[in-house]
Amino acid sequence: MSDLKNLAETLVNLTVKDVNELATILKDEYGIEPAAAAVVMAGPGAGEAAEEKTEFDVILKSAGASKLAIVKLVKDLTGAGLKEAKDIVDGAPAPLKQGISKDEAEALKKQLEEAGAEVELK
Repeated sequence: MSDLKNLAETLVNLTVKDVNELATILKDEYGIEPAAAAVVMAGPGAGEAAEEKTEFDVILKSAGASKLAIVKLVKDLTGAGLKEAKDIVDGAPAPLKQGISKDEAEALKKQLEEAGAEVELK
């Protein structure tokens, strides 16, 4: 059991260069394609994915029952012309605004939902 612990400790402390060399040895000498090497190399950066998202996309999923009111609201919120706003609403699900702050995205979502639209934040 202690041999396995020592092996595990050695593997955990390998550098990226060492992992690449190990992968080459396993492939060339033993015919083993180590798919786990990519996981080991990606391990340290995995915590970055847990950071809070700062940019959001507002997606109009459907206009609901009051389509005309939603078209007018989309026109006002996006600065698009009436035809462009209608095309966005008709093409739902469609992005209204992309890469905006959380507060702005939530405000747009609230306004659209109050008017009867179905909205999603991504």
